Amino acid sequence: MNHVRKALTVPFKTVNAKCFDTRWFSYKSPCPALQTRLFSNVGSSAKPAMSSTAGLVIPCKAAVAWEAGKPLVIQQVEVAPPQAMEVRIKIKYTSLCHTDLYFWEAKGQTPLFPRIFGHEAAGIVESLGEGVTGLEVGDHVLPVFTGECGECAHCKSDESNMCDLLRINTERGVMLSDGRSRFSINGSPINHFVGTSTFSEYTVVHSGCLAKINPLAPLDKVCVLSCGISTGLGATLNVAKPQKGSSVAIFGLGAVGLAAAEGARIAGASRIIGVDFNRGRFEQAKKFGITEFVNPKDYDRPVQEVIAEMTNGGVDRSVECTGSINAMISAFECVHDGWGVAVLVGVPSKEAVFVTKPINLLNERTLKGTFFGNYKPRTDLPSVVDMYMNKKLEVDKFITHRVPFSEINKAFELMVKGEGLRCIISLED
Repeated sequence: MNHVRKALTVPFKTVNAKCFDTRWFSYKSPCPALQTRLFSNVGSSAKPAMSSTAGLVIPCKAAVAWEAGKPLVIQQVEVAPPQAMEVRIKIKYTSLCHTDLYFWEAKGQTPLFPRIFGHEAAGIVESLGEGVTGLEVGDHVLPVFTGECGECAHCKSDESNMCDLLRINTERGVMLSDGRSRFSINGSPINHFVGTSTFSEYTVVHSGCLAKINPLAPLDKVCVLSCGISTGLGATLNVAKPQKGSSVAIFGLGAVGLAAAEGARIAGASRIIGVDFNRGRFEQAKKFGITEFVNPKDYDRPVQEVIAEMTNGGVDRSVECTGSINAMISAFECVHDGWGVAVLVGVPSKEAVFVTKPINLLNERTLKGTFFGNYKPRTDLPSVVDMYMNKKLEVDKFITHRVPFSEINKAFELMVKGEGLRCIISLED
């Protein structure tokens, strides 16, 4: 396949790379009228065909995880040029997602160290590998943990975003084109993480895992749209699809759950019920459209029965964002018979078993699952960014902390303590 053919091996020199933040104007908006508004007052600017560092190894700083659960070490790494179908990008801002924390702690999976974590970020294209189309030097992009090759059955389907070639693989620490890492320290390879590894000033990503976005969008904010926020938002808007005036129950009020609530707010739901064991999350959740709160600990009966009683038979839609099997069962059984739809977002353990009575299905309740909110990364994420630019999607309220790259371990400390939603890590400071 073209996507995995090997590039020719050429000698590379090492240079000191310079950072750049030039805004380029090749962005293709899903809405032509929006693009006209965006660029009506912007003068034309020629775009160079190649960066000054193309084809060269770039030394830069990266936060390297050497052992499970140990603080990341900021040190110099060498980042090789992109090979076939790859792109090297300059990371401007990155965020910490719970998936990074989970694999950093190495709980329940095979450890793979040393490794450069990070997958929720925004950056600028520095250079392109052989065969890359649709991207140019200077483009603003969001790297995504899953991809869109455009050729497999999933990519060609309007109903799926689970690309055969570029679907998330947490156990792979190398690139697809040649099975080698693009990161090294003194000649020793450093493992990649989910094909992105954004805890580095420069990284190399498969071109199918990059969404080209509006160059006017603030990268320090839209970086959070490359994973968790879009997952929760899409679970509601693309899968649950609540109608205006409907009722929605959200199980789990972390960042993903609140993004699902944000989707319900955007859709015009009249009742958005938040379900969580942590009382401290309730007040904050109001900012995301939550109108009522339920703590399962407050009742001596299943929470689905409580919600059904509150809503005269059940909610129209529910979205589960915890990964707990009990929450999944409750989310399904709390929707109204005849038309209720429950969407599962959280990832349970591989051994977990979902159990419910068949009559719940026969009574015309629908159970659905979703992966990355059913968004195709390259095709759909630009429109999510446009939702923010049009002030339809409120991103700022998800950002609760900011730290410079040198203090990246503080972001881990905050997440371990359960403080805040998203911490932006600036590689510019």
